[in-house]
Amino acid sequence: MKMSPVRISHHGRAVYAVFYEPNRAGTFPVVIFSHGFNGSGGDFIGYVRLLEEKGVAALIFDFCGGSVTYSGSMKSTDMTLFTELEDLEAVIGYAAMLGCVDRDKIFLFGASQGGVVTALAASRHSGIPAGIILLYPALCIPDDWERMFPDASEIPDTVKRWGVTLGRKYFEAVRGFRIYEEIGGYHGPVLVMHGEDDTVVSVDYSRRLSGVYRNICIKVFAGEGHGFTQAGDAKAAGFTLDFIKKVTAQSQGNAGGTD
Repeated sequence: MKMSPVRISHHGRAVYAVFYEPNRAGTFPVVIFSHGFNGSGGDFIGYVRLLEEKGVAALIFDFCGGSVTYSGSMKSTDMTLFTELEDLEAVIGYAAMLGCVDRDKIFLFGASQGGVVTALAASRHSGIPAGIILLYPALCIPDDWERMFPDASEIPDTVKRWGVTLGRKYFEAVRGFRIYEEIGGYHGPVLVMHGEDDTVVSVDYSRRLSGVYRNICIKVFAGEGHGFTQAGDAKAAGFTLDFIKKVTAQSQGNAGGTD
């Protein structure tokens, strides 16, 4: 496996990524991984290794201002769902220019908040992703913060949440935002994986996606919460690989049903 550090500049800031390329000739499918709130690209290394063994390249990266361990050229108080969307769009643009990447086989994978960002990016660039994989996507974000701050005047200048100091703009950006209406522009195959025991994001948020996407497979993992066990991650990685194989083997067709 070839590993190449990457710096992607956009909007006056820089995203730091790592591109993993299989040790073989030709062009490859690629999966772009978007981490969750206060996570990192390194969260997906197990997935990356499995994919590389099967001839699939991967791009992992850290969102600017998206965690306490990495801020890049942006403070966490300036990060919003939509700055992360800009980051992902810049990474997609970079991947599409790589000579070793099959542009018809670019997949987007997003976990938790990164799942929301992935769904938004797919809708805005519906002609690019061959498929998207959403891991317990945090589609509850607008609901959660509007419950916490029913009136916009109640939002303080900064809020510390799960160890990350967020700015007022993070909460203002999603007030009244209708996620399910915004993500429906993508009509390609979708794989969703969610834990049945998730207490951070109810699995019902993912089940509602069956009314948004035409070509969706929803896998509900019994006994798993928000952040899978090692066994759950291994199972999810296997489903991801199977999904990519199925999509790349056929230009059209249904990706599956709802489990």
